[in-house]
Amino acid sequence: MKGKSELFDLEKHLAFYGAYHSNTVNKLIHIFSVWPMFFAFLVLFYFVPPVYDLSDKMIFFSYGLVLNFGLLFAMIHALLYICLDKKAGSLAALLCFACWIGACALASKLSFSVAWKAVLAFQLFCFGTQALGHAIWEKRAPAEDLVLAIAMAPFCVFLEVLQTVFGYEPYPGFHASVQANIEVEIKNWQSKNQKKIS
Repeated sequence: MKGKSELFDLEKHLAFYGAYHSNTVNKLIHIFSVWPMFFAFLVLFYFVPPVYDLSDKMIFFSYGLVLNFGLLFAMIHALLYICLDKKAGSLAALLCFACWIGACALASKLSFSVAWKAVLAFQLFCFGTQALGHAIWEKRAPAEDLVLAIAMAPFCVFLEVLQTVFGYEPYPGFHASVQANIEVEIKNWQSKNQKKIS
C-alpha cells in the first residue's frame, strides 16, 4: 500500500519472499521448516541468562518460563507481525508466544549440552532441505538478506497458508497485487541472468 515505510510494506515483503519461493515443492519445504526453525532458536535462547528470574515469585513462571532473550525474540517478531497486519499478525503473534512457551517447556528438561547439539543438527537439516528446495526445484539461490529472511519468513509462510487454505487477504486485491509484483521480480531476475550468460 502507498504511504507505508518499507519496513511495514507487507506487499513488498511478500513479493520479495514469493519471488524466491514460487515453486510448489520449495514452498512446501519452507512451510514445514520455517516455524520449526523459529521454535528451535527459542529452545537455544532459553539458555541465555534471564533478564529477571520470576520462577520463585509467580506460579506461571515456575513451569520453566523465563524472561530471557527467547521472549524478547518472540516479542519483536510478534510486534512486527501485528504492525504489518492486525488480524493475521495477531494470530502469528499468538503462534510466536506458543512457540516460546513450548520451547521453554522442552528446554527446561534438557541440558545445554544436549540442547545445542540437537538444535544445531535440526537447523542444519532444515537449512539443508531448504537449500535443496532452492537448488533442485526453485533453481534460484535463497535471498542474500538473512536478517529479512529470519524476521519475515515465518510471517510470509503463515500468510501463504492463510491465503491458500482460507482465502485470507489483508485487504481486497492484496493477493493479486503481490502476485503481479512477484512476476515482475522473477522477470527482472531472469533478465539479469540472461545478460550474465550472453
